[in-house]
Amino acid sequence: MAARSDGIDGMEPWALREYAFLGDGERGALISPRGELVWLCAPRWDSDAVFSQLIGGAGHYTVRPADNWQVSGGFYENGTLVRVSRWVTSQAVLITREALALPSDPERLVLLRQVSVERAPSSGAGVRLVLDPRPGFGHSAPGGWQRSEQWAGPDDAAPVWTASGGGLRVRWCGAPEAGPDADGALRGAFTLREGERRDLVLEIATERAASTGSLEPRGLWEETRRRWRQTVPDCDSLLAPRDARQAYAVLHGLTSGAGGMVAAATTSLPEHAGEGRNYDYRYAWLRDQSYAGIAVAAHGPHPLLDSACDFVTARVLEDGDALRPAYTVTGEPVPAGRSLGLPGYPGGSDRVGNQAGRQFQLDTFGEVLQLYAAAARHGHLENRDVRRAADVAVTAVERNWQRPEAGLWELEERWWTHSRLSVVTGLRALAAQLPGRAAERPRALAEAVLAETRARCLRPDGAWARAADDPKVDAGLLLPLARGCLAGDDPSTARTVAAVERELAEDGYVYRFRHDGRPLAEAEGAFLLCGFMMSLVSHHLGDRPAAYRWFERNRAAYGPPALYAEEFDVEQRQLRGNLPQAFVHALLLENAVRLAG
Repeated sequence: MAARSDGIDGMEPWALREYAFLGDGERGALISPRGELVWLCAPRWDSDAVFSQLIGGAGHYTVRPADNWQVSGGFYENGTLVRVSRWVTSQAVLITREALALPSDPERLVLLRQVSVERAPSSGAGVRLVLDPRPGFGHSAPGGWQRSEQWAGPDDAAPVWTASGGGLRVRWCGAPEAGPDADGALRGAFTLREGERRDLVLEIATERAASTGSLEPRGLWEETRRRWRQTVPDCDSLLAPRDARQAYAVLHGLTSGAGGMVAAATTSLPEHAGEGRNYDYRYAWLRDQSYAGIAVAAHGPHPLLDSACDFVTARVLEDGDALRPAYTVTGEPVPAGRSLGLPGYPGGSDRVGNQAGRQFQLDTFGEVLQLYAAAARHGHLENRDVRRAADVAVTAVERNWQRPEAGLWELEERWWTHSRLSVVTGLRALAAQLPGRAAERPRALAEAVLAETRARCLRPDGAWARAADDPKVDAGLLLPLARGCLAGDDPSTARTVAAVERELAEDGYVYRFRHDGRPLAEAEGAFLLCGFMMSLVSHHLGDRPAAYRWFERNRAAYGPPALYAEEFDVEQRQLRGNLPQAFVHALLLENAVRLAG
């Protein structure tokens, strides 16, 4: 672990692989190994951040041992986003537990932090804390703190600190020793003896929130754990069962009660330092949510499948041909990108909003159709709205499949091969779930799209080119091939897989495509999504040893909290890009299901 300063203001960023994630579906927080909560948007995913030190803004919430001679390690309680950390100092051992409370409320968040002492000298173990909320990405501060003598709950005799600012109300209990400093932060310290415990409960709510609710910690902890047990299914029959359950937990933590699943909890974290590829992923991409729904459907009729189908269906019925690739989690348009005037995470930027929300991406329809086909095995096509949305999607493909579009990687508009193979896969999968004559239309359309794509995009060597005007290979092609786009005896599948492995794979990891003449690792990190695609397509081809090798290699590409980002720097063994990245966890889950079978 890198050496750190002994200040408590958490100004120095950590490598991305070190951050843990807390999520409740409506928002998410990142916490460093030193107990510094440095990222949290409130009240919702795409709201302004209240704690934004991660990208160079102000505001943090730190709880950690007072003894600076310390090391810490942690884990998640199995199948939850309850984070447990064990701190070993020069004289004591402390345990911290942290979680966003469930059930979640889009207008109100409750953050639970608990400190207990496993071992300490007779004088006890000291704990230091700072609460410094700064709404508006650090551009505003709450009004003066008031200490209220109203109790947090019937079993908690701790008074409550309250403040308002930036359209938010803040309440904090469990720290009667704290007090405001000259800059408006609450600072304090306390001592616990061996066997003692202290609960800290932070509430941040909108001014319009109907009620603030109880801050009594015991009930909040019990209900949060009960909800996690209820939500995350047993995965003992799957490959890597603990990681599979953790993937479920992460996906649930990223999925709003309104149905939308954000691509990641953060914005502007760098994919490659100084390259300018720094994006806001706090929105719901229909493609990514379809990946998650397909993975869950392979396992069983679990709640995340319902969320995916409901959210995607509403968007398809509302927008039809004009379907956007991404929306807010409530189904609104994604705002255009803008700068916040902050330094950004080192090598990254400070952008919010995303231009992809205005693109046309044909493959989105293909993934939506694959989602409906996968969900049909659990009765979802019997739903009138889902069936109607499937028809709308087929019509949209009929009208638009010849159009140049931005494609999977959201690049310039071209005739991308992956997009056409994706819709072929979706049309064929849907046709297989429809009765009699209802299947004829999607099946015939699939044949027409495939015939034209084969004529325009199949290379002379029998492998698929990435676009009609670009003969290079693209790892994104692996996924439609893995999902049965082509007949089992079609040689172009194996030839494309071989070309990807030869041209885009190094050291067990897969890169998207070649940007230029530089070595692969100099242009960007390995794409973990593509590594898991390679595992799936190897399994599809019957090469189970290769499938397991690809799966295990890419499954290992995380830091101590076992979270995946979009990219992995193979040389430095570092995470790159926003985190946790939903579609990587979705493909890990799908692999864990299919390889176990």
